[in-house]
Amino acid sequence: MDFKGKDIISINDLTREEIDAILHTVESVRKHPDKRRLCKDRVSAMLFFEPSTRTRTSFEVAMRNLGGQVSGFYDARITSAVKEESLWDTVKIHDGYGFDVMVIRHPLKGAARLAAEASTIPVINAGDGPNQHPTQTLLDLYSILETQGRLDGLTVAMVGDLAYGRTVHSLTEALLKYNNCNLMFISPRDLAMPGHLIDKCRKEGPQRGNTFEEGRRIEDYIAGVDVLYLTRIQKERLEARTALAEKFRSIYRLEAGMLKDAKPNMKVMHPLPRVDEIAPDVDHSPHAYYFQQARNGLFVRETLLALILGAVR
Repeated sequence: MDFKGKDIISINDLTREEIDAILHTVESVRKHPDKRRLCKDRVSAMLFFEPSTRTRTSFEVAMRNLGGQVSGFYDARITSAVKEESLWDTVKIHDGYGFDVMVIRHPLKGAARLAAEASTIPVINAGDGPNQHPTQTLLDLYSILETQGRLDGLTVAMVGDLAYGRTVHSLTEALLKYNNCNLMFISPRDLAMPGHLIDKCRKEGPQRGNTFEEGRRIEDYIAGVDVLYLTRIQKERLEARTALAEKFRSIYRLEAGMLKDAKPNMKVMHPLPRVDEIAPDVDHSPHAYYFQQARNGLFVRETLLALILGAVR
């Protein structure tokens, strides 16, 4: 399957077969005997209009591990965006500087799609507001496959800020491409999964034997799930509702004692950063997998870059 020159904007742009092909290429890139030369002399433009730690750093290290280089910016305040330069113009300028691939993170929904329309080089969406985060989803799927041995027939609970959490939006849409998955959406009513995704679950789920359920309490679901996927309350997207954000942060919190009835192979995942939603004592539990999950981001992003730049097939 040929991914050379392909944009990665939304998980919806990828078929199940394409997702599987990417996931099954990870090990060969990770252990490639000449990995340091796969993308030699190739350069990635990093356009980060929004703060990032893991996504930015892993893309940087991934490109360098492949023998390539990175350039760009990580703070829109030091760019001409403060002079009201449009996103389109910023992308067009970078597109003309001889980069081979562009990685963009932006706080506005649809920004990555716009960047792909403006650019002649492939664009990778590193997160566009509350919308999509496809590379996070690919590393999540890789981590689930690594720990559970399959992506079909799983029970996955997503917990916390499901209204603004782009990682759970993308993960939901990805799991709907698989068969017989049970999706549990656990959140306060104010931060419930967006209606269009609920409608999609309701409409498309039965075609593949997938089901969904909405709930309010973590405790009601822990014993029956294969993956417990927590998210933080995104305070930056609730600026006008600070008191509400603080209230939910104290309610949706996982502690080690709550895992006593969990399945032996159940894994706790989180896109990070965590705030209060996972207590430190969970780190020592055999169920904790969020740090390994983050590390997998490096391997998955190495693979995506190598595929998109035509270094592997």
